[in-house]
Amino acid sequence: MNDIPLSLYIHFPWCVKKCPYCDFNSHTRKGELPEQAYVDALIQDFSQQINNIGQRKIQTIFIGGGTPSLISATQINRLLETLRQSNRLQDDIEITLEANPGAIDASHFDAYLAAGVNRLSIGVQSLNDDSLKQIGRIHSVKDTHQAIERAHTAGFKRINLDIMYGLPEQNLQASKQDIEQAIALSEQYNIRHLSVYQLTIEPNTEFAVRPPKLPDSEQYWDMQLQAQALLQSAEFTQYEVSAYSQEDQCQHNLNYWHFGDYLAIGAGAHGKLSKLDSNDTLVIERYWNHRHPNAYLKASQAASFIAKTKAVPNSDIDFEYLMNALRLKQGFALSDYASRTHHQPKALIDKLSSFIEQGYLESNLQRIWATQKGYQYLDTILVECLPEPATKS
Repeated sequence: MNDIPLSLYIHFPWCVKKCPYCDFNSHTRKGELPEQAYVDALIQDFSQQINNIGQRKIQTIFIGGGTPSLISATQINRLLETLRQSNRLQDDIEITLEANPGAIDASHFDAYLAAGVNRLSIGVQSLNDDSLKQIGRIHSVKDTHQAIERAHTAGFKRINLDIMYGLPEQNLQASKQDIEQAIALSEQYNIRHLSVYQLTIEPNTEFAVRPPKLPDSEQYWDMQLQAQALLQSAEFTQYEVSAYSQEDQCQHNLNYWHFGDYLAIGAGAHGKLSKLDSNDTLVIERYWNHRHPNAYLKASQAASFIAKTKAVPNSDIDFEYLMNALRLKQGFALSDYASRTHHQPKALIDKLSSFIEQGYLESNLQRIWATQKGYQYLDTILVECLPEPATKS
């Protein structure tokens, strides 16, 4: 399966404080982090997993969390240097690290860049101090400005800013000011990628237990349309549901949307690998590691860090592919679909024919993509594409 791109996701599970809306595998830091032991485990985890990828090269790395910028640059450097020594990294590899204002040592940026990190994703979320408090963030707007300036001064050429809308008690004007300020920062520091998305209440979060007062669905929609118009006027092109760029698309995320493969190391990290069985049939496996940091560290004494592996049923592959690929504004190439799923494009076109006839999707001999109308109803389209439940005989 050397024709399917391969990425690597690395998870650091600690935060200074868990945000009330966050459903990621993150844990509040208590005392000194066991960063050396954890990086030792990551290295061991990686050395086990590369046995499953043949001679394939890793094209992108994303270091996420949690808050990876809590980890010392020394340990990030040790980890990346060990990965390079494996001879499994592509020469022009994209390496992204998530950083949160308020959880960044200014001296780290120079060292992160020297270690090989060449893209930063900064968790701004809002440029209003009251909104930041409402969503439990530990940083201020001043911290955000300082973090961006330091990253720029250190020499980072590729920076993404994360911005949310639909925040507690936020109105249309406040949301507009957030987007306008993010655009102003992008112009000041030559930032060419913004991630803009709606705050959603996820199960098993503090907000799910004690929901804040949020805008209604009509206000959400107005905020989304407003953000799209402002970003378009600033020459940011929307290439995915929540991603806007000026010719600086995130290659790691594109691999997800194109249904590529990815290794995953770290506590609770999820991976996906495609392979051919002895009958030359495509097998797609998803796996996830032990979730709690302590359990993950203990797994270093066992045979594997992986807690569970699950094959994707053949009947689910089309749905999983579409769930990712239709997020992209340009949709997907039918040749890409055939390569990633080993299914015939004609069968997929037949399955989607009603949506094409109704104007939700468009198709030519090479591609399928959502129309402007369809892009607003992706969830509805996907629900209709769910595989039929298995019947008991």
